[in-house]
Amino acid sequence: MSQTLQATYAAKRKARRFAVQGIYEWQMSHNPVHQIEARTRAENAMHKVDLSYYHELLTQVVENHEALDALLIPVLDREISALDGVELATLRLGAYELKEHLEIPYRVVLDEAIELAKHFGGADSHKYINGVLDRLAQSLREAEKQQAK
Repeated sequence: MSQTLQATYAAKRKARRFAVQGIYEWQMSHNPVHQIEARTRAENAMHKVDLSYYHELLTQVVENHEALDALLIPVLDREISALDGVELATLRLGAYELKEHLEIPYRVVLDEAIELAKHFGGADSHKYINGVLDRLAQSLREAEKQQAK
């Protein structure tokens, strides 16, 4: 992998980390997204973050949370209201990437969500995140999953 590609990948990974924190904050506080984003940018060293991707993830996941929840509900084994806040933020972000970023292989989306859950979530939440997003990928990325077999 070239250094440029590695830098791009790392910048997107950092964007996801900040986005999941912002989504979580929005879920808990319902503060306006632009305020969450402005504060995050002011309080953190963001020079190695893909800022446009961070902005897209944060704003689009919040704006489309109901549609994302509608995708998630059929693949959950519990009520969406019973999910931990970090799990919900991570699942919404993963669902968004599975649906809207077909250029990102579904396994990368799952791996990134697992890493977010390991970093921010409870002890075994990464296993739950993996299972839910894998089931969601069955419908959103059916052709890609067939090719991967």
